[in-house]
Amino acid sequence: MNVHAPPPAPERRRIAVRLATPRGFCAGVDRAIQIVERAIEKYGAPVYVRHEIVHNRHVVERLKAMGAVFVKELDECPDDRPVVFSAHGVPKSVPATARSREMLFLDATCPLVSKVHVEAERHHAAGRHIILIGHAGHPEVIGTMGQLPDGAISLVETEADAERFERPGDQPLAYATQTTLSVDDTAGILKVLKRRFPELPDPHKEDICYATTNRQEAVKTLGQGCDLVLVVGSKNSSNSARLVEVAMRAGARDARLVDDASQVDWAWFEGVDAVGVTAGASAPEPLIAALVDAIAARFDAVVTEDAGARETVTFKLPRLLTA
Repeated sequence: MNVHAPPPAPERRRIAVRLATPRGFCAGVDRAIQIVERAIEKYGAPVYVRHEIVHNRHVVERLKAMGAVFVKELDECPDDRPVVFSAHGVPKSVPATARSREMLFLDATCPLVSKVHVEAERHHAAGRHIILIGHAGHPEVIGTMGQLPDGAISLVETEADAERFERPGDQPLAYATQTTLSVDDTAGILKVLKRRFPELPDPHKEDICYATTNRQEAVKTLGQGCDLVLVVGSKNSSNSARLVEVAMRAGARDARLVDDASQVDWAWFEGVDAVGVTAGASAPEPLIAALVDAIAARFDAVVTEDAGARETVTFKLPRLLTA
């Protein structure tokens, strides 16, 4: 009996895979997730969380499995269980309500978002009207606008909004920004505002956070040398969505936002010789590794890591969890 050997497997096409540096978790996200984990460990389940702790589906599902209960508003929480406020920040009315109900609450607001809140209060105390550059409906914007009385802050989303903005009376002006915006888009809006209102002061410090800025710079480099850029992150993650836009502007032929490797359409790889991989600041590293493994399973992948900013920032946990 003749036994025929199977035909040789077709040679896999070589593809360059470039990993952005930095990518994935930032210090604020890491701190927020640790707060939920430590609260469950210290107080037992359930621990309630107002809004998604960070905008990542995988993170939220993992914390749910540990005993976190995610709610939209405080009135969905019982008085006798701990509640955590998300990394995006909350209006002042939320902790005020929690105090009135004598709830145990932990504030996981990113310290860089809290800095924007403090700056907004400082400007308001000095009698300035604040222009907030950000995206309507985003939890961070709702939280920042909720630090001050109605009418104290005007939201500007685009250059067209900046052209239409009218100063309330003769009030002096100041501005602040959402921390997860496109650096280039924000610069364009500020250019319009500065032309119209030359007296606008610079922020005390840059509001767009270091992690957002660093990840956008890293993805610009990817976009310049890659046919396709894959960004790991959830659709409701502002900083992840901005990375897709930045990659396209930088020259990538295509850029896509995916929750994980299962969402990749391998037809995107047709004609691709180099693929860039990065992740938003709320995406866990194992998702990135799994995506690279999925690419390597289909192609002869040559994986390299770009040089980029090294991040050493850390933020302390609330004293309630460390005492």
